[in-house]
Amino acid sequence: MSKDASFENALAFAADLIRIPGLPGEEGEVAGRVKAEMDALGLEDIRVDNAGNVIGVARGRGDAPAALLNCHMDVVAEGDHDEWEVPPFSGEVRDGFLHGRGAMDIKGPLALQTYAAASMIGEAPGDVVVAHTVLEERGGLGMKHLLESGSVTPGVVVIGEATNGDVCIGHRGRAEVEVSVTGLAGHASVPRRAHNALDLVGDVLGSIRDLAENQPSDPLLGTSSLIATMIDVLPESRNVIPDSAVVTIDWRILPGSDDESLMSLVREAISSRIPEIPDGLSLDVRMATERQRTYTGLVEERSLLTPGFMMDANDPMILAAAEAVGRRQGEGAATIRPWQFATDGGWSCGVYGIPTVGFAPGEERFAHTNRERINVEEARWGFERYPFLISAVQQSLAV
Repeated sequence: MSKDASFENALAFAADLIRIPGLPGEEGEVAGRVKAEMDALGLEDIRVDNAGNVIGVARGRGDAPAALLNCHMDVVAEGDHDEWEVPPFSGEVRDGFLHGRGAMDIKGPLALQTYAAASMIGEAPGDVVVAHTVLEERGGLGMKHLLESGSVTPGVVVIGEATNGDVCIGHRGRAEVEVSVTGLAGHASVPRRAHNALDLVGDVLGSIRDLAENQPSDPLLGTSSLIATMIDVLPESRNVIPDSAVVTIDWRILPGSDDESLMSLVREAISSRIPEIPDGLSLDVRMATERQRTYTGLVEERSLLTPGFMMDANDPMILAAAEAVGRRQGEGAATIRPWQFATDGGWSCGVYGIPTVGFAPGEERFAHTNRERINVEEARWGFERYPFLISAVQQSLAV
């Protein structure tokens, strides 16, 4: 007999998950717990793919397009435990809130989605695929692998990132671009024998400011923004003239941006300030990359670009979702808006073109803080709204 798909059990599952740390690339224990819960709830075709994503299916009663419910299993580091009012891995319910790292980003919504899918076995208009992914906090390797592999082919994706009960339809993306200046190191007492990589950094920073003042804008997403966030200098010595200086740019990009277009814009801005590179120095613009390894051993060297996306606010599926969710307080459809942060929806919709919508309880302001929590009654309301949302988006696509 399958486990009862009740809110109380979902809340207990969320608390259990919070008690298991799971940094990006270290989600193995969380994944095992998620897989076991899917099995207990009666989901079918439960599996763990090569990247470590956990997938299960709640069979529906009809042939409407499959809905993919997605949360990620990794969390950001918790920081100093002494700075937390409630211990970060306690999973404690106190004063009406479930507390801890991942309570709303995103183990709480993960539990709610999994249980909501189980509650719809034999009832949903089509199959409900539950796929919880790895490495979202480092750019979404798990979701990229899941969709690239073709192992799931949903008609719609529902992302469980916090929306405070609203319906979210997009967000800006994020990219890291590096400007590298290379020279010749030397002793600080004899500067004529060296070529100081720092000589160009001032103009590089000015170029970034120039570019930031001329960014495109979107009526809902706002303006693309970029800023220099780090300068890495080598050798790291106060009495050595450095031969390497790397400026890192954090760029919040609008949908449609890609590696080559971003690097080209930076090169043009720099050439306006530095039309000719001095002898002995060289300058290169590149995407920042990171060698990522999943807990299953899959390794990929990837550029640090998380795509953005934006659904049409008047799309019939979006309107159906907002009507189905409604408002927690008051009457009428849910508010339709973008997120302020990036999600795996950038892959599902921005890259693979799958209609994507976001819904989950939780206030975005608590994400990545030492006050992370989710209101239990809001979570209950969100759990109760998920079946209506899932049915609405499946039916709208079946028309």
